[in-house]
Amino acid sequence: MRIDLHCHSTASDGTDTPAELVRNAAAAGLDVVALTDHDTTRGYAEAVAALPEGLTLVTGAELSCRVDGVSMHMLAYLFDPEEPDLLAERELVRDDRVPRAHGMIAKLNGLGVPVTWEQVARIAGDGSVGRPHVASALVELGVVPTVSDAFTQEWLADGGRAYVEKHETDPFEAIRLVKQAGGVCVFAHPGASKRGRTVPESAIAEMAAAGLDGIEVDHMDHDEDTRARLRGLAGELGLLVTGSSDYHGSRKTVLLGEYTTDPEVYGEITRRATGAFPVPGTGGA
Repeated sequence: MRIDLHCHSTASDGTDTPAELVRNAAAAGLDVVALTDHDTTRGYAEAVAALPEGLTLVTGAELSCRVDGVSMHMLAYLFDPEEPDLLAERELVRDDRVPRAHGMIAKLNGLGVPVTWEQVARIAGDGSVGRPHVASALVELGVVPTVSDAFTQEWLADGGRAYVEKHETDPFEAIRLVKQAGGVCVFAHPGASKRGRTVPESAIAEMAAAGLDGIEVDHMDHDEDTRARLRGLAGELGLLVTGSSDYHGSRKTVLLGEYTTDPEVYGEITRRATGAFPVPGTGGA
């Protein structure tokens, strides 16, 4: 059983539509795929409508959080998407994305980069605009060779020359809201140091005490030493260990199913969730 619990579509910053994502997941030999767009559930209906037979969809979102000045992402699975408090918080985060993008564009213009809002908006399409869309604009302009190369101190990484903060949820509040909505919380790529500062293990321990369910260990941004350290930490704290591609379509080089989650861990996630249930495919459109 092959399970990928972290994927993005054009509802946020991926390049596959939700329908294309589930079809591509089936073609990649996955049995379970999670749709975890940034701070939005807008892709759910299209993904469910196109879900191929034999593929199960886990609905979720990747929530933008910040603790002690460090940005982090929280994967929320199988929560009630209409629960009002969590919905209001997601909307607050999303609403801050447009002014933030304008701020990054202004900083880049000040650095001599001729990026425009029109260019970034075209790249984002109907998705929630974010740093990867600005990064893609830098690739189009030939400023950097890849999207990943834009996430450095020279450009868009946390604290970088063109970085602009946005509203981000306190992770302890995120855990509370997701639990209230019947969902399960997993800290996404906690050891991705090349993205900027990482959350200290002491804070992860505090999150575990507050109800964090797991940490994403097998991820393209974690080397073998980091994975071993995180597995040990998860064992100490009683946290689930997941693995995921963090697939963004052509915006990243990672492939669907390149990293996967153990079926027993997936089973435990579904057992803990009460806000929603995995959706089995029946053929799709």
